Amino acid sequence: MALSPTNDAALLQEVDEAVRKDRLDTIMQRYGRWIIGGVIAALLAFGGYLFWSHQQDAARGEQAEELIAAFEKLGTNQPRAAATDLQKLAAEGDPAYRAVAQMQQANIKAQTGDLKAAAALMAKVAADTKLDQALRDLALIRQTAFEYDTLKPEVVIARMKPMVDAKDPASSWFASAAELSATAHYQLGQFDQAGALYGRIAKLPNVAKSLQSRSVQMAGMLGVDAVADRADESAAAENKGAAQAAAAGDQKGNAAPKAAAAAKTEEAN
Repeated sequence: MALSPTNDAALLQEVDEAVRKDRLDTIMQRYGRWIIGGVIAALLAFGGYLFWSHQQDAARGEQAEELIAAFEKLGTNQPRAAATDLQKLAAEGDPAYRAVAQMQQANIKAQTGDLKAAAALMAKVAADTKLDQALRDLALIRQTAFEYDTLKPEVVIARMKPMVDAKDPASSWFASAAELSATAHYQLGQFDQAGALYGRIAKLPNVAKSLQSRSVQMAGMLGVDAVADRADESAAAENKGAAQAAAAGDQKGNAAPKAAAAAKTEEAN
């Protein structure tokens, strides 16, 4: 008796399942140990990564505490104890903590008059590609300040150029870099470039008062009226604020008659 189409489909399905099972059994017999070993290795690697990540977080927390302790010791006049903590962080710390420790070590060296050692420590930070560029820029500025008397003005200008030419100077170390560069231009007799830089520093809104005062004086001495520029900007800002206030007042003034008219209409109804 011939099989019906339904029976044919069921038979084909059973044969297909049997073939798949046979293939799976063959694969497991040949490669089962490798597959299981690979899965176990992957699980061990993932577990190891989680453990390593936890250890890194714990280590960073300890380094933060050590750095705070070092600063507290400096504040309580314990330079030797602070130097020990900073040396440990500089040798073993996370890149960011290592950099901060090295920069503080440099500051301590500079306070004792050892500008050469201070500049060398700052140079290490400036050359560390694992650090954020802003931190490296700060280290380069400090290095250049420590070395300034031994550098040619052209070298100072070249070092500071990327920061001086930054598209967004307000969010960088522009002011400090520009002052070093302006001083170097002045030494070379390039008074126009020096005056222009001092004028740009003087116009910055959030620059330190001492630096702003120096920049205004130097700019004025070099023929750049930074005081007038700041006055014009302040006047423009005040006029803009007054215009906005007047516009807001007009809107309120126009709204008042409309409200009164609406109230009278409601009373009439």
